[in-house]
Amino acid sequence: MKRTFILEDLDCAHCAQKIEDAVAKIDGVSNCKVTFLTQKLVYDVDDDKNDAVEKEMKKIVKSTEPDVTVKAV
Repeated sequence: MKRTFILEDLDCAHCAQKIEDAVAKIDGVSNCKVTFLTQKLVYDVDDDKNDAVEKEMKKIVKSTEPDVTVKAV
């Protein structure tokens, strides 16, 4: 399943790369991409791991960029 999120108030390209790298390492995630200019995070996830992956992704985003708000599209 493809998931898309807006990373509202993402203001650091380096942090976007750190988020992309960390989310890509989560078990069940593939094809992870953070686009800094559009503030989008897109990844594919196994259906049965979706909830756990989303929870872990939000923890990664908050620890990397505390002011970013994650919104599902």
